[in-house]
Amino acid sequence: MRWARFVVFILIATVLQADLVNVIAVSSLNIKPNLLLILLVFFAVYCDTYEAIIISFVIGFSADIIVIGSAMGPQIISYGLFGTLLAYLHRVIAIRKMPYQSAAIFVTGFLASILVCFLSFLRGQQAYPNMYVALFGTPLYSAIIGPFLFLPSAWWMHIKTHRFGLN
Repeated sequence: MRWARFVVFILIATVLQADLVNVIAVSSLNIKPNLLLILLVFFAVYCDTYEAIIISFVIGFSADIIVIGSAMGPQIISYGLFGTLLAYLHRVIAIRKMPYQSAAIFVTGFLASILVCFLSFLRGQQAYPNMYVALFGTPLYSAIIGPFLFLPSAWWMHIKTHRFGLN
């Protein structure tokens, strides 16, 4: 893992997620893709298990930084937990084809949103202004565009997505 490239990559993705994703949002419903969720699945699929666990918590921390005024920690916990589970699941099931990657992004986003809502509820805070958008809209939009972002991400991180000779 090239950690310096990773830090720059996550910083760029965090800045893009914080403000510039509004450009491609479905404005009538305020549905935006979650770039950090897409990167969570990307690194869980294409990195070693231990690196994916560390990366999952770092991405969760970045996601918590974006949401100003909310409780710190629910997204660290949910992204870390589901990133870890996805990394271990990838040892058993290959998630290399685009439909499987889309499904992994949607399911991970859905489950992480449920856990964030639950943890925020325990603290007495509201996690999202619109629950349905957070549970279904954002993971669906992320699942549609996510696999198309895997190839540029692999190029930037110098990760080989195809290993010849292994089927």
